Amino acid sequence: MTSRIDPQVHETAVVEPDVTIGDGTKVWHHAHLRSRSRIGADCTIGKNVYVDAGVQIGDRVKIQNNVSVYAGVTLDDEVFVGPSAVFTNDRYPRATTDHWEVVPTRVHRGASIGANATLRCGIEIGSFAAVGAGAVVTHPVADHELVVGNPARHEGWFCACGAVVSRQERRPDDLECGACRDGRGE
Repeated sequence: MTSRIDPQVHETAVVEPDVTIGDGTKVWHHAHLRSRSRIGADCTIGKNVYVDAGVQIGDRVKIQNNVSVYAGVTLDDEVFVGPSAVFTNDRYPRATTDHWEVVPTRVHRGASIGANATLRCGIEIGSFAAVGAGAVVTHPVADHELVVGNPARHEGWFCACGAVVSRQERRPDDLECGACRDGRGE
């Protein structure tokens, strides 16, 4: 039998009505969780994180300080989002228009987004992919792919544990590192 661990919400965090926060999740200083958002179990929501209305965040997600997760963004289980990473949700933003469209973005299971990375809306980041710190991502990122730079470009392939398994352009047949293949990895 598993025991339930209530979420911990810092007294300075703002949690609007109709927010779901999973067991064991920690919400830190000055975070703002908008109505109808869903935060899974065992997550960490860092200081000054903004989660927009209706956003869906999976289990065991870690969002570092100063990240805004806007409407239309979905973070699957075990996603890591580094400090000050930026998600967008409108391709043609204007300050004075009533006509704007939320363009969905999805980050799949186990992917990592580096500090200060910027993700253009309408893309998908594949499972166990990695976006390097400061990268500007304007195109989809494949499962296990590593991208870096501005604009983001292919740099290699990752094992699910986070080890680089190849620096080649072509996706390798085996995406497990030696340690994971031998049972010594995560």
